[in-house]
Amino acid sequence: MIRKLFEKGEEPRAATIGIVGLGLIGGSFAKAYKAKAPDYHVYAINRTRSTLQKAIDEGVVDGILDEETIGKCDLIIINLFPEATIKYIEDNRKFFKPNTIVTDACGNKRGICAEGFKLAEDDDFCFIGAHPMAGTQFSGYDNSREDMFDGASMILVPTLERELDITPKQEMIIMRLKTLLAPIGFGEYRVTDAATHDRLIAYTSQLGHVMASSYVRGDLALESFGFTGGSFRDMTRVAYCNAEMWSELFIENGDNLTAEIDKLINELSMYRDAIASGDRKRLSDLLAEGSKRKEIINKHE
Repeated sequence: MIRKLFEKGEEPRAATIGIVGLGLIGGSFAKAYKAKAPDYHVYAINRTRSTLQKAIDEGVVDGILDEETIGKCDLIIINLFPEATIKYIEDNRKFFKPNTIVTDACGNKRGICAEGFKLAEDDDFCFIGAHPMAGTQFSGYDNSREDMFDGASMILVPTLERELDITPKQEMIIMRLKTLLAPIGFGEYRVTDAATHDRLIAYTSQLGHVMASSYVRGDLALESFGFTGGSFRDMTRVAYCNAEMWSELFIENGDNLTAEIDKLINELSMYRDAIASGDRKRLSDLLAEGSKRKEIINKHE
């Protein structure tokens, strides 16, 4: 189940936003709200206190997200590793005000959503999974930008498994969240289930990181200076990554990711065999099919 929403939601009233984690994504959320919706109040918490203080000094954050200010928030966006995200909800749910929307920005959705939906059922807050399709190869608050999400797709995940219909309650949460996110500048919203999200993201994101990392580990990588161009830079850009974070994401989504790696190995084997056997016709057909696929993809981007 994937549903595409182009509407940006109603014009939002001034709201209070809580941001957990001021890295690349959390910092970009904070900067976007302050630049585009200055009447919003933004509270934040971060493991490194100096980063939090820097955001406060810069006027990006209005104050610390703590037991008192959590209860003022209309929306709380958690930007942590998967396990830390669940722990934050467990530790702080008693402070959420009724009907607060709690969401996350993690790259996997099944584990977080399973726990998030369960915890929300026991309390009065609303949980919905989210995944902004934006970022860079660099991490940290200093690399965050107020325009990070301009025109980007935002994936919303209100269910665990494929369902034919969204319930009225889920629809209400989706529309409220879109309204609260309206100042950020997302170009479109996609609504799907956690299982579908994880299957697709294994191919569109995680496989690319595995490919880039394995490619630059080749024997010739450190002899290639002066011999590289755009194709090498494009292929290896995401090899520069947060190894700890991506390791957790890869293993958590291991069933989907290993399946995609196996498919890629099979594809590479077909190219290898055609080259090794000198089968120019077969190789040309493979390359032509790849070119056509890319043309189709470009028309939908």
